This record gives sequence, C-alpha cells and structure tokens, in this order.
Amino acid sequence: MADRRFLLLSDVSEILNISSAQTYALVRNGDLPAVKIGGRGQWRVEHSKLEEYIARMYDQTRRFVEKHPLGRDEFGPDELAHDELDRDGPSREETSRPE
Repeated sequence: MADRRFLLLSDVSEILNISSAQTYALVRNGDLPAVKIGGRGQWRVEHSKLEEYIARMYDQTRRFVEKHPLGRDEFGPDELAHDELDRDGPSREETSRPE
C-alpha cells in the first residue's frame, strides 16, 4: 500500500483501524485532506497526507498528555469504577425489600 500515491478510503480505514464511517467523517469535516476523483466522485487520500494526519494526531496526543498528566489526583481504573458505583446510589440488592 505504501508504494501507491493515493489510497482508497477503505485503505485508510484499515491503516487507522477505524470504521469506514469514521474515515468518511475525517475527510468530510476536513481533518484528513482528500480529493474526489472521476465522474463518480470517488474519494482518494494521498499517502503523504495520511502520514501528515497521523503525525498531527501524535502531536495533539503528546500535548494533551503533557497538559493532563496521570497523577495522584486522578483516579486509576479501580478507583474510578468504585467511585462510579458510589455515585450511582445503592445497588438493586440494597434497595429490594423482602416480601
């Protein structure tokens, strides 16, 4: 796939491991530059544009992680699950009354 200049949206979906609908949305909202080719308007993504998009996503993720470091003030998976249970109120078993 890397030797072709243009990729089908299905190729992009496979490379990014996302659905075809997600890929189409990336193209239609302008996040991933693409061109319509031919009379039927088939979308194509230039391989270099896909690589640029991936690099941008790495950069955005890096900035997000730097701005939101995982620390003591954040919940880990176990604490979050426990906290969510506490906020949901008593369990069904706790609220059921014996007949």
